[in-house]
Amino acid sequence: MENNDTGVKPSSAILLIHCSDSKGIIASVSEFIFKNNGNITNLDQHVDTSQGVFFMRIEWDLENFIIPDDKIGEYFQVLIASKYNMQWNLHFSHYVPKMALFVSKLPHCFYDILARWQSNEITVDIPLVISNHKDMQPVAEQFGIPFYHFAVNGSSKKEIEEEQLALLEEYDVDFIVLARYMQILSADFVGHFRNKIINIHHSFLPAFPGAKPYHSAFERGVKVIGATSHYVTADLDGGPIIAQDVIQVSHADSVHDLVRKGRDLEKVILSRAIYHHLKRQTLVHQNRTIVFT
Repeated sequence: MENNDTGVKPSSAILLIHCSDSKGIIASVSEFIFKNNGNITNLDQHVDTSQGVFFMRIEWDLENFIIPDDKIGEYFQVLIASKYNMQWNLHFSHYVPKMALFVSKLPHCFYDILARWQSNEITVDIPLVISNHKDMQPVAEQFGIPFYHFAVNGSSKKEIEEEQLALLEEYDVDFIVLARYMQILSADFVGHFRNKIINIHHSFLPAFPGAKPYHSAFERGVKVIGATSHYVTADLDGGPIIAQDVIQVSHADSVHDLVRKGRDLEKVILSRAIYHHLKRQTLVHQNRTIVFT
């Protein structure tokens, strides 16, 4: 369990819960909030009947809530969570997470995220950009974001990841987005940000791997192309999926058309995944993601 994001009086609290399914869970959690003068503004739940696991996201207004912010987790654990052997995370809506962007040379996802951030479509702090190339440095500087370049190669990978981790700790980064960062992260690096690294890629895997999947797909005459955003695990591109979608293509589309349409979709799906993460709408269990919308 995790109790974080405490500090200034927030406007609402969010609990993400999962445990073995049993009667009375929703009633118990709701009663806990009601008895302490909280007003529930959102409640969503799901039961995985095949495994007998209960999942819930509940949010409530804290304007008149009796329990102090820094004591909510403690009270909840003692009064409710221990009874049901719950795993839970508590978040507060006032807290603005810090998101590090990792990029390489492809600019489409990077530009899209920065545009959504600058227009306040997503509420997040971007304290730094990390890249294995210098191509995106002028873009980061244009937006006033510190840019750090690391020339990654096989012999220096471990040392560079240690430097990157130290930098992320210095900036107190909460999560990472790989905006088409073309480097494989080590299991050790991923372990420092479990379910806190978001990646995007096309949805041709495993049929069309490699550097030119759209060319390979074109040669096979595919009828749909897609994009998948997921949390990064040590299993390459095998992490829990947050968001994905497809669009129709036809024989009339050139390779250029497929690339253009695919990159458009990548931008949308990656931003959707970031939004779900920021809104505390994702709950990872085993290698699946429950997404409350």
